[in-house]
Amino acid sequence: MISRRILMSGGIGLASGMLSNPRQALADKQRVYEDVVRSTWAPLQIDGGSRELVRYATLAANSHNTQPWTFKVSDGNIVIAPDFGRRCPAVDPDDHHLFVSLGCAAENLIQAASAAGLRAEPLLGADGINIRLERTTPARSSLFEAIPMRQSARSTYDGKIAANESLRLLEQAGAGGGVSIMMLTERAKITNVADYVIRGNSAQISDKAFMNELIAWLRFNETEAVATMDGLFSRVSGISTAPRWLAQILLKYVFTASGQNEKYQAQIESSAGVAVFVSERNDRMHWVEAGRACQRFALQATALGMKCAFINQPVEVPAIRGQFATYLGIGDRRPDLVMRFGFGPELPRSLRRPVAQVTNSIKA
Repeated sequence: MISRRILMSGGIGLASGMLSNPRQALADKQRVYEDVVRSTWAPLQIDGGSRELVRYATLAANSHNTQPWTFKVSDGNIVIAPDFGRRCPAVDPDDHHLFVSLGCAAENLIQAASAAGLRAEPLLGADGINIRLERTTPARSSLFEAIPMRQSARSTYDGKIAANESLRLLEQAGAGGGVSIMMLTERAKITNVADYVIRGNSAQISDKAFMNELIAWLRFNETEAVATMDGLFSRVSGISTAPRWLAQILLKYVFTASGQNEKYQAQIESSAGVAVFVSERNDRMHWVEAGRACQRFALQATALGMKCAFINQPVEVPAIRGQFATYLGIGDRRPDLVMRFGFGPELPRSLRRPVAQVTNSIKA
């Protein structure tokens, strides 16, 4: 899912340094980007009404940072509807990740509503996730507090082992609504997952349609990222920026299966564990619930001072997904999502489109 493939080597950064704009212009662009980041990820204004609830919903994890949602707001009700114009048919042909993304957004909205004194009751219907809001006593949770700090950290972690109590809390957060979670913390099992990730990654990189779709959602510099407010920005993965024309030329030389597989191997082996989310049924309702479960998991990890990142290649390539399910011993159930977790550094943050661009109307 969910924003993990901006994986270019230092070659782009080196060439960018040789051919980029003057240093002051680059610094100005970075300042603009950081100003937008601060605005995007600002703490919730409790009295901000529906506008703030929608903004917090958009801070959720989502596939390729496509933000495939729209929000229909009316008195006491918010509908999170799919935006099929932002679907990714190469990596997500059945819209599984799209509906997972809607579930992630719904979970953020539910947590924010509770803090604002609103009970949120979600129901999946023909038009999307219908969330009815009713007044109640405000309740702030550690998951709510973690929303503006959560990020998908696509980096090497420090290899530290998670405490048993932390694992218990993560497992508790990541289950429910017909979704179970498998926590893999033994080194041999983590290595086995890495093998499936590498096989899936190799298949995807050799797929021209996948690569074209990925490149379309890459944002190679601050100007592109701020102009679109979406997509996979290079610095979010710790990679130097570059002009698009240069990055696209170099991409075929530096974005190779062998190089990316080596990086994934190191990143997964550095993690404290891997979480696999598995639904009881393979339908949209359960895809949404898988999104809610993984979002709660990510928020709980953040509250515990941990990082996490999606490694979904084993569930995105159909032929490998079946083999992965057999390895997990889950029968004919579909493994929805795979996420590694552990302790790692803070990375630059991604952007989100403004509330006005994703809503039909806003009432306080």
